[in-house]
Amino acid sequence: MKQIGTTVLFLLFLFTSAFSQNFNQTVRGVITDQDSKQPIEGATITIAGSNPLKVIVTDKDGSFRFDNMPIGRIILHVSNVGYEKIILPNIVVNSGKETVLNINMQEAVAQLEGIVLTFDKNKGQPLNDMALVSGRSISPEQTNRYAGGFNDPSRILSNFAGVTSSQDGSNDIIVRGNSPKYIQWRLEGMQITNPNHFSDQSAVGGSISALNNNLLATSDFYTGAFSAEYGDVLSGVYDVKLRQGNNEKFESTFGLGVLGTELTFEGPFKKGYKGSFLVNYRYSTISLISNLGLAEGINGALNFQDAAFKVVLPTKQAGLFSFFGLAGLSNFLFKDVSPALWQTPGSRVVPNKIGEDYDKGSHLANLGMNHTLTINKNSHINTGLSFSSEGIDDNVFENFKTSTSESNQLNFNGRLRRSTYRGEITYNNKLSSKLKLQVGSKYALLDYNFNQSMFRDSTNVRSTLVNFNENISTIRNFISFRYRFNEKLTTVFGVQNMNVLLNNKSTIEPRFSLNWELSKTSALSAGFGKHSTMESIHHYFTQVKSSDGSNIEPNKDLDLLKAHHFVLGYEKRFSQNMMVKLEAYYQDLYDLPVANSKENIFATINEGLDFQYLDLVNKGSGKNYGVELTVERFFNKNFYYLVNASVYNSTYKALDGIERNTRFNGNYLVNVLFGKDFPKLGKTQNKTISFNSRAFFGGGKKIIPLLRGADGNLAVQPANNRFYDYSKAYENNIQDIYQLTMSVSYKINKPRATHEIFLNIENVTNNRARLTEFYDPGELGAVGYMKQGGVFPNLMYRVYF
Repeated sequence: MKQIGTTVLFLLFLFTSAFSQNFNQTVRGVITDQDSKQPIEGATITIAGSNPLKVIVTDKDGSFRFDNMPIGRIILHVSNVGYEKIILPNIVVNSGKETVLNINMQEAVAQLEGIVLTFDKNKGQPLNDMALVSGRSISPEQTNRYAGGFNDPSRILSNFAGVTSSQDGSNDIIVRGNSPKYIQWRLEGMQITNPNHFSDQSAVGGSISALNNNLLATSDFYTGAFSAEYGDVLSGVYDVKLRQGNNEKFESTFGLGVLGTELTFEGPFKKGYKGSFLVNYRYSTISLISNLGLAEGINGALNFQDAAFKVVLPTKQAGLFSFFGLAGLSNFLFKDVSPALWQTPGSRVVPNKIGEDYDKGSHLANLGMNHTLTINKNSHINTGLSFSSEGIDDNVFENFKTSTSESNQLNFNGRLRRSTYRGEITYNNKLSSKLKLQVGSKYALLDYNFNQSMFRDSTNVRSTLVNFNENISTIRNFISFRYRFNEKLTTVFGVQNMNVLLNNKSTIEPRFSLNWELSKTSALSAGFGKHSTMESIHHYFTQVKSSDGSNIEPNKDLDLLKAHHFVLGYEKRFSQNMMVKLEAYYQDLYDLPVANSKENIFATINEGLDFQYLDLVNKGSGKNYGVELTVERFFNKNFYYLVNASVYNSTYKALDGIERNTRFNGNYLVNVLFGKDFPKLGKTQNKTISFNSRAFFGGGKKIIPLLRGADGNLAVQPANNRFYDYSKAYENNIQDIYQLTMSVSYKINKPRATHEIFLNIENVTNNRARLTEFYDPGELGAVGYMKQGGVFPNLMYRVYF
């Protein structure tokens, strides 16, 4: 570790002493029409507050450029005749990296003299103009600035209203009480795998995201009543965008942190060509230290590596091509693991068992191509192709001890492979300044190869849980219209059509939303949508024994699970930087797959790490409803704050007709975030210190408690494999959760390099709330607990040059 620290100090000295003191940088970009994607010539860009005032006009390619801009933060005003004015605040200008912007302008409905229309894209509105409710944009600066983000795009989501996680160290995303497995991840507009390392066999969770905020552009996140283009999703959509590489000069970023060591390259292919590349590679720092011989025998080290890229290739006649990719490898070996540290699949209680070793490996890969072809000044076609793959290998070894020896044997063995091929095409046409049409079709071929086996109960007879190699095809079609009655009232209406070719199941899903600006500072929004999604693939191919002893597949005809989403929201802007938003929602879930027995309370929406292989029927129901309040002071004058609170309920019914909490029903959550920058420090005013903090309060997940007698004492029966009291399933959680996270960063701008040091301390108070309980004869009272992750410092250094 001392050698690593010396290397960092040497790099810091090298870059801080090699250049003269001249802290300027270029700010440039391209402005295009939001609907047609055509460049806008003659748009005026003004840097607010500059003295003398800096103003420039875009050329025929829609390009603009400001050279020799001083470092710090600037505000851009963009205007053009016939378009709504845009204000882009808090654009960060660093000395070590050019600031390159891609700005879309919306054509104005009313083009009357004296009307001033303002649209502020960096104040939380989603980039997708078809999304009017339950959505927001997330900038790269926020993923970098918010305490607790770990530079991780997954963890940033739990800062917002209605979103939480399990607090066990995983990256799962629980939206409005829905299972995290119903989140849809998208990269560059294409659906992808769960992008987390160490994901479980349900394809959710994981501890570290393979996505890196150093590569991100502003992205959109949606929590309900999705627009018609989003199908096969029930919970939330995270539409992640990668930024374009610099197409004029070569730039690099090096980062060294507790979690990972990374290197990023970007630049043009040749001078004068607008194409660019962006490539990032990251390697687990613990693995790197171990490989250098500086650490030996680390039990349970999380080893991972990942890479991502984006290549942009514009042409004169054939349109714009872009290629992107995201891949990752991860593994660990935990010796003597217990459920308090990591939940293992297929655990069982048998005599003489003293522990388990957990060997886990996983991979993910996503490759894609997007093509945008302009047809005329009002229409264009987007085409996308992608391939996704993920694999998970789980091996759980049981350790036994007798009076004369110790031994271990393989119990649970799982090998999961998923490959998906996707193709889609979308036609966009701005029929007029008021009406926009979007119509598209998406095809997916999903190929699965699953094999799982384990010992049953206390026997040493290996039982195959599942073994199949199958594929499923789906076709989704949609049509959507956005109609703007005037500058105050906008509506979006459309239809999504989902088709599962395995069993010929299909849906017609209407969607509708509106945004009504009641005044210059307030707006009302409302939305409705029918939504559906497929269940996890193993359910369709589950084999169960019939009354005559033969194996049958009763779930081949399993239907889609569905929901009606209703959303009503009100937003009040007290100033350009201060906003209050109130949103209420109701989700009516129906056709939920549940166990085909009144004695079994299983529903797929509660499925955890261990898969269930049961006869299912689409006769379950559920409901999620709640109210979310957000008070946000956007970053201005070097500080911001964000306070949000959610009160919600999430319940379901199986065949017994009893309404129960879902396991993800936390009932409430509160986030309080605050941050302050101290810029222009030092003799040359080239240093900035930033402080950020986050306090979280919320209810824990509901649990199935251990069996207890009337006196409250434990009443489990290990010999009969009876541990949990299903009559009290999901009635309560064990403890509510609170967590305080603080971070500080120090930035130094040099003429040709920018250095940043980040320190993020998770769970400063080391609060260890109990999350779940399990039978552990080695603990006092024979009860063990999985607890909230403890204090964790994450230190990182980055240099941009």
